[in-house]
Amino acid sequence: MKKFALFMAMAVLLTIFACSKIAENNDPVIGIWSDETISAKTSTKGPTGRQEWIFNDAYLGRYHNYQGHEIKVQTDFKWKKTDDVYIISYPGTDFKDDIVTMEESEEGIVLLAIEEEEILAVRE
Repeated sequence: MKKFALFMAMAVLLTIFACSKIAENNDPVIGIWSDETISAKTSTKGPTGRQEWIFNDAYLGRYHNYQGHEIKVQTDFKWKKTDDVYIISYPGTDFKDDIVTMEESEEGIVLLAIEEEEILAVRE
């Protein structure tokens, strides 16, 4: 009987500690960001290429690169924030890390690549 009571007490404690609350991540980068390229030859037909980053609250995301309506590249990425700088890394690929800040511009809210000083993506 003592073994059963001990087992029940351990089960209750395990249940209580296993149901701890997950910290909420409400970083403003969470969401969909994109960059569209338009070829000079086909500017009247619309964008010819599109990059898309989908950031989630688990510090992960999905990257897509479209040419026309076809996906050319699709991979997962990790992201982290240090002060006001976001570092986007693409494990398992040869992509270099994107180091960006979030800025307000004429296009709206953008991710600005620090090294190149150009817009990486615009919030959708």
